[in-house]
Amino acid sequence: MDMEEDLRPKWGQGCSRFCLLPQRVVCSIMGFLSLICVYTNRVSLSMVITVIVVPINRTAVNETDDRVDACPMELEPSEVVKNDDLYDWDEQTQSNILGVFYGGYIVSHLPGGILADKYGAKWVLGICTLVSGISTIFSHIAIVAGGIWCLMVIRVLMGLAQGPIFPALSVLLASWVPKRERGTLGTLCYSGSTLGIILSNSCSGLLLSSFPWPVTFYVFGGASVIWFIIFSFLCTSSPMTHPCIKPKEMTYLMQSIGQTTKDKPPIPWKSMLLSMAMLGVIISQLGHDWGYFVMVTFLPKYMSDVLGVSTKSNGLYTSLPYLAMWLASLASGPLADWLIRTGKLSITTERKLFTFLSALLPGLFLVIASYAGCNKTAVVTLFTISMLFMGPYYAGQKLTPMDMSPSYAGTIMALTNGGGAIAGLASSPIVGALTPNAALREWHVVFITCLVILVISALIFWWLGSGEVQPYDPLYKAPGDNEEEKKK
Repeated sequence: MDMEEDLRPKWGQGCSRFCLLPQRVVCSIMGFLSLICVYTNRVSLSMVITVIVVPINRTAVNETDDRVDACPMELEPSEVVKNDDLYDWDEQTQSNILGVFYGGYIVSHLPGGILADKYGAKWVLGICTLVSGISTIFSHIAIVAGGIWCLMVIRVLMGLAQGPIFPALSVLLASWVPKRERGTLGTLCYSGSTLGIILSNSCSGLLLSSFPWPVTFYVFGGASVIWFIIFSFLCTSSPMTHPCIKPKEMTYLMQSIGQTTKDKPPIPWKSMLLSMAMLGVIISQLGHDWGYFVMVTFLPKYMSDVLGVSTKSNGLYTSLPYLAMWLASLASGPLADWLIRTGKLSITTERKLFTFLSALLPGLFLVIASYAGCNKTAVVTLFTISMLFMGPYYAGQKLTPMDMSPSYAGTIMALTNGGGAIAGLASSPIVGALTPNAALREWHVVFITCLVILVISALIFWWLGSGEVQPYDPLYKAPGDNEEEKKK
């Protein structure tokens, strides 16, 4: 029995023969499912709010002579809600309710990343996903019993719970996934956020058109609780502590990754924060998240308030763009691995190219979509093309925290993703201020702004970014010392 096998708990060494999938694949899939859960938790309110709020601004726009900025309202008989059941929240209030999530989201990123780096990712990821689900379940009570301020508190709590999710996932993947498989398994894992939006929008549309609106919160929140129970039994923070990992896989992971979670020196804050590569990845994340969060948060409202689509149609229309993005992200992962493995592109060039394409093209099609007027087919098609081209982002910049420092991937992801969350916090009230009448001409400005921010941030990442292990990481090898790794 070799050293790697000895590291496993004695009581579980016989269970490896029952494992049908490699444990690194299982961990990646559970991370994928975690993101599905937390994004359904996060986004479901964007759909619910379209049916529980009095459409004051939309009525005001329709009563003016400037009808070019208002599309005909599409209502199904089953969707007519009594005014007594609606809440009188104006556009700015709705934007504040949706955006306050990011206040908590920003705060908890760095503590979560540090905890995951120091103690392992399992319980940071598990507990945070659980709390997110519980917060979703209590959203109904907050709205009915507490009103706006109580709902905002719940949203902040949900943000605090979700902040450590991406840092913890980066630590988990850095501990379990070798660099040569990172494009495929890493992209699979991170694409759960996109599928979560798809399921949230499509299922919310069906649930809201068939059941009382609180059911949406209970379904998505309950799924997160079930995920936590399963995850607690299946996954560990590292291969060395997994009771059922096969010896062959343990040896492979130890040789290709090493013990990234053991005996690490203190976090090299100065070197990390003064790194140009760090600055590039933070700015890139901020720019991407501005465009992404505008779509995630406001696409259902755009479809409802501007295009006037029904609730059931809204769920379908807002799911298609993210379905395209999800499929593109899944395809881009293996493509990125192939480009790097065959030497056609260096890891840094691949990360930069995919990041730039997933900024420029989505931004362009967003702007074009805003000029398609009330042609619902054209608008949905253009939004779908836009998000299709955003898919390669996950095989680009999103993987660089693991590339730059496997030992401190959680901390770097906390700094980058937390910095990007500023975009979510700032974009919601700004979009609300720019679109007080939910008018087409107001949304032109919103989407043009997205294009400019996306492109500038991607250009900065092209200039400063890197996909190589940085000198402050204990696993860093000076040029010339890693010829064997290059050959692989």
